[in-house]
This record gives sequence, structure tokens and C-alpha cells, in this order.
Amino acid sequence: MAGLRIVIADDHPLFRDALRLTVTRDYPDAEIAEAQSFDTLRAQLEAAPETDLVLLDLRMPGMQGLSGLLFMRAAFAAVPVAIISAEDQHDIVRRAIELGAVGYIAKSTGADGIRKALSALLSGGAWIPGGVEANTPRNGVPATRLARLTPQQIRVLMMLSEGSPNKKIARALSVSEATVKAHVSAILEKLGVENRTQAVVLAREIAALPESSKT
Repeated sequence: MAGLRIVIADDHPLFRDALRLTVTRDYPDAEIAEAQSFDTLRAQLEAAPETDLVLLDLRMPGMQGLSGLLFMRAAFAAVPVAIISAEDQHDIVRRAIELGAVGYIAKSTGADGIRKALSALLSGGAWIPGGVEANTPRNGVPATRLARLTPQQIRVLMMLSEGSPNKKIARALSVSEATVKAHVSAILEKLGVENRTQAVVLAREIAALPESSKT
């Protein structure tokens, strides 16, 4: 495909190299960018918003589980994002699809499987692991609540989840504390909760990944 641009976002250099080789086998003319952190990925997309596909690891510095995916979908809605992760639990896959991922590829997938997934995704289709029913309702908090937030509100919520006070959030986002307070109020209203503690609990419940795997 002429003019194809893909971003591989993963903090493991060896995996990025292997994935790059897999991609270039079928798409030798593709421009392939790499990002080793969430902030690097944001910078890549701000510089080149015409990106055709992002392959996003869930355990990358700054990601905070599925909250990072949610921010990507809100801030760069025109850029398709597919998860490529060691996490293969069906519930994680379903949550990623609910939050806007166009596909989910387990890192245990062989090269041929990854190539088939890329073919489907770059043709405008979706890719979901066998055995996962993406439309199956999930018990618990609906992920659609978080989808109501703006990108900036998601960033505020992510920092609240880290325990950051308003002053620290304001410095990080280069805004006033009053602006942060306004964002927090909007977050509470959109999520249907009464205080910031409840908002953080809600966000963590939706975005949490298992603690047992760190790959």
C-alpha cells in the first residue's frame, strides 16, 4: 500500500524489531514509526495524524492500562488503534473493543497470524481472537461512561488515578488549578459519581489489567 504509515508502540525493543520485520514482509514500502512510551506515541501522532494504524501494547510506560487506549481514541479519533499485548484474557479483549480498539492481537500469535490480522485491519476490518464474543455484555461498570470524557478530562482522570493533587495536575497540563477543578467537576457529572474517590475507583475498575502479568 503506497503511503502506508504504521506506529508500533511497545517498550520492548526486541519485540518492536520483530514486529517491524513482520510488517515489512507484506508492506515493504510502509513507513513504520516506533514509540517506547505513551508520551512518545502522543508526540508521534501529533506530528503525523494521518497514521493508518497504531499497534499498541497495554503495558507501556504512561499507559495505565486501558485508560491510555481511551485517551488515544478520544484524542486521535481518526487513527485506528489495535492492541497487541501479552494479555489474552477474554474480558480484557472485550473491554478494549468496547473502548474503541479496532482489533486485538495476542503477542503469542505467530508471524502468519499477525500478518493475517494486519491484512484485515489495514483493509478496514476488525480482528478479534477466536473464542471472544466482542458484543457479549459484561457485568460491572459500562465502559461507555469513560467514553463521555474529553481527552483533557481523561488525562486529568488518569492523573487522579495516580494520586496526583490538583496543583500537580495543573503544572503537568500547564493550566490553572481552577481549570483542573472545572475538569474534575465535569468528570464527576459525566461519570455519575459524587466525588473524586469514586471517579478513580470507577476508572480503575474499567481500565485495570491483571497484576500477574507484566509483559
